[in-house]
Amino acid sequence: MVQEKWLSLLGLANRAGKIVTGEELVLKEIQKKRAKLVILTEDVSNLTSKRIKDKCSYYGIPVKQKGNRQMIGAAIGKHARVVVAVTDEGFSKKLLTLLD
Repeated sequence: MVQEKWLSLLGLANRAGKIVTGEELVLKEIQKKRAKLVILTEDVSNLTSKRIKDKCSYYGIPVKQKGNRQMIGAAIGKHARVVVAVTDEGFSKKLLTLLD
């Protein structure tokens, strides 16, 4: 199976130290305006989804919903993850074009 480009790029961003995972850490990055893009999985809980989306909309940070927790976890070499914040402008711009 060919891995989707955005997942490869997410893995690259992770190796470059430009992503943060985990709901609480992501919320902190959003509040500090360090998150440039937030990616939620499609299997995220409604509560988590609402918390993250509300915070992103308040701070004007783009949010995309794509993939599932296993896909994102595998892409960044960790266990299942439901939310990822990209903290680098370059990575986030490229990811946004791939996710549209």
